[in-house]
Amino acid sequence: MTAAAAPSQPSLGDLIARVSALHPKRIDLSLDRMLALMARLDHPERRLPPVIHVAGTNGKGSTIAYMRAILEAAGLRVHVFTSPYLVRINECYRLGAVGGGKLVGDDELRATLEHCERLNAGQPVTIFEMETAVAFCLFAKHPADVTLLEVGLGGRLDSTNVVEAPLASVIAPLSMDHMEFLGDTLTAIAGEKAAIIKRNVPVISAEQAPEAMAVVEAQASRMRAPLHAAGQQWHVSIERGRLVYQDERGLMDLAAPKLFGRHQFDNAGLAIAALRAIDAFKLGMSAFETGIVNAEWPARMQRLVSGALVCQGPQGSEVWLDGGHNAEGGRVAAAALGDLEERVSRPLVVIAGMMGNKDAGAFLANFAGLTRHIIAVPVPGRDNGMPPERLADAARALGMRVEIATGVDAALQRLATLAYEVPPRILITGSLYLAGPVLAANGTPPA
Repeated sequence: MTAAAAPSQPSLGDLIARVSALHPKRIDLSLDRMLALMARLDHPERRLPPVIHVAGTNGKGSTIAYMRAILEAAGLRVHVFTSPYLVRINECYRLGAVGGGKLVGDDELRATLEHCERLNAGQPVTIFEMETAVAFCLFAKHPADVTLLEVGLGGRLDSTNVVEAPLASVIAPLSMDHMEFLGDTLTAIAGEKAAIIKRNVPVISAEQAPEAMAVVEAQASRMRAPLHAAGQQWHVSIERGRLVYQDERGLMDLAAPKLFGRHQFDNAGLAIAALRAIDAFKLGMSAFETGIVNAEWPARMQRLVSGALVCQGPQGSEVWLDGGHNAEGGRVAAAALGDLEERVSRPLVVIAGMMGNKDAGAFLANFAGLTRHIIAVPVPGRDNGMPPERLADAARALGMRVEIATGVDAALQRLATLAYEVPPRILITGSLYLAGPVLAANGTPPA
């Protein structure tokens, strides 16, 4: 007799689809379900390596990338949980190791997700709550020195906010986004995000608009949390192309960040300030220098120099990818493009695809002084993506010349048929959900 074949394991995609069906909404902000799930899992969130908790509207991921690179340069093992992923869900989970962390493997991720699903026992839970639970289970099992934990949405009711006593709370720049969940004023949004501040835990804040900083300061005061604010307790500037950071402990003159754009000096400064505010860390100058120049964070003003997709565009063109999706994200991308234009002038074309709940006009307005040529594309595989026709209408209202293409590949192919005196500079932007398929199609996914 032949042995019966072992049952095949579900794919990660099948598992994610199954878990996603446990709640009718992808986003339903609440801590009740998460707290119940943590109890069923025997509270892995209480057994994590020391946590640095990061909230904000823009710059969270870049700030975490700098902190990870600095800490790893100092020889520390660093767990990282970030979202959303670009190509594979594994990108959300980086397991710390001496010499540098690595993304969790498929087998361990599948086993951990199945474990969380089994103990959840069919109770309603959102997909992000389950993804967060997986992070806590993975990180509680693997020894490390630090956990870098990114808030998914907001802060007060975000599933990561079940961590009770982090080493530090970090507030990246705050601006208008996700108003349908967080409120329609900057004060309301700041209140949601500042709610990650814990009693007696230092809070490190980027430079904020006055109304947002007032909220952060008030929450820090209520929680008796020592506040380290940009422009007050610490300062970062650009001098002769270098990053100059200063606080009460002294001055550091560092090389420019590897990540491109003036805003990356501010993100790097926030990372430095956070690590210097934590008494447990004694990091040398070399760790900061090495980390700043080695940090990587895909789809944030990322230059695509080669790949299957890049080859479809005009020969000799520059192709840049940025996942910015709100007005402030558009502003910093446009500023980076302005710097590039000052160095080497090229005609600019923006290929844009956005989600349906975003303000396309506010985003695209940032590029009105840089280009008149927009190509609107759909976001692949997203039913809630913005129809290209609607995005095109927003661009036309700004006086831009607009085309519509069926995808980024078709847009690049269209540009390859045009005659340019100088090969163009092409920015692909509007959503991380667009950036992921671009990296996949180009054959350059995050590692």
